[in-house]
Amino acid sequence: MSPSKKEEKKNNIIDVALKLFSKKGFYNTTIPDIAKTLNISVGSMYNYFASKEVLAKDIMRYTSEILGEKIKKINNSQISTKEKIKKIVATYFEIADNRPEMIEYFLRVYLSNRDVFKNGCEGMICVSAFVTEIMIFFEEGVRNKDLRNQDFFSAFGLFMGYLGGMAFLKGENVLDKNLKDYVDNISENIYFALKTNVE
Repeated sequence: MSPSKKEEKKNNIIDVALKLFSKKGFYNTTIPDIAKTLNISVGSMYNYFASKEVLAKDIMRYTSEILGEKIKKINNSQISTKEKIKKIVATYFEIADNRPEMIEYFLRVYLSNRDVFKNGCEGMICVSAFVTEIMIFFEEGVRNKDLRNQDFFSAFGLFMGYLGGMAFLKGENVLDKNLKDYVDNISENIYFALKTNVE
């Protein structure tokens, strides 16, 4: 099998496992469940991933890289910090709408099963592609004097708390509107909470 075909097969396994883990939970999903959904043998699964834990970590890296690439494009755009915030919010909400399993995985698997991720995914290691781009966004905003110079994790927690909270409410069917209808309000709230000249 060519390297590109092998990578495609690996990503296919990740996509299916991502959906199953997000829906059923990490411990209620088995390697045979994933293999059956893919119509491949359990042995074939182990050719790509040595264990369910290794697969879980690779899924987290995979989703982080997808999010990171999207934020990187926004960071490279010649637009204001305020506009970048709006684009980041819109992008996150779009993923929550179109690929909800990616957000669900982070909220319901990664954050809830820290024991699974303790060896090799400590701290921000498995989400570094995404976190690095958010860090670049903040640093540039501070350099441009648009955002307050503050502890990164305080700013990151505020930003992601808004986004994760809204995605969670959407997943619980609590919201009375579509996520995209909240982009303007949430973007404004985040901007005014982070900007330099807070009254």
